Amino acid sequence: MAAGWLRHLAGDRIDVYSGGSEPAERINPAAVAAMAEVDIDITNEVPKPWTDEIVRAADVVITMGCGDACPVFPGKRYEEWTLDDPAGLDVAAVRPIRDEIERRVLTLLDRLGVPA
Repeated sequence: MAAGWLRHLAGDRIDVYSGGSEPAERINPAAVAAMAEVDIDITNEVPKPWTDEIVRAADVVITMGCGDACPVFPGKRYEEWTLDDPAGLDVAAVRPIRDEIERRVLTLLDRLGVPA
């Protein structure tokens, strides 16, 4: 959902990679539905693992509960976003998570000086 918000709000002004330390087999259908409610299509997203190359290339790395499993490189800016895990939740329960992610993405873009 964060990648969807970033792409939606920043367009081509920012490059976004979404991955995880232990990615699911498929994207969460409730997350897809919740994002569709705000006209953001994330149906083509595919869960994928982080790679050292991607993290090395990033200016900012946002983690969401991966703890020690995420690659950490000196000099990179890391932010841990502690959020409820939407896995197994219905759309109604995912909406507040979606909305909190939007708020955090807007704050991040502001700090980066990227217009939304």
